[in-house]
Amino acid sequence: MSEINIKSEIVVTEKAKQEIKRIKEANNIPENYGLRVGVKGGGCSGMTYTLNFDENTKEGDTVIDSDNVKLYIDGKSLFYLMGTELDFSDGLNGKGFLFNNPNATKTCGCGESFGV
Repeated sequence: MSEINIKSEIVVTEKAKQEIKRIKEANNIPENYGLRVGVKGGGCSGMTYTLNFDENTKEGDTVIDSDNVKLYIDGKSLFYLMGTELDFSDGLNGKGFLFNNPNATKTCGCGESFGV
């Protein structure tokens, strides 16, 4: 029987960490704030990703601290985001955060919504 390795956390790339830190600094967001990563219903594929800064964790949150970049993820969102890589692109095809989500069975053309 082969072993299956399932990642339960969100991995944040170096480019994404740098951009999160840049946004916090440019907008005078206090150092102790974390980036709340989540999903909600909507979009052309059924669910959309959400990102916003939050001062406090909430009951049931998972906190991921990666090189002084804190992510807050609620339990429902973590279910859909397990194993996801959060990246940042500033290339010719668009600028913004990218979710490389292994749980998504379909995505829309803009990459902002997904279905499972």
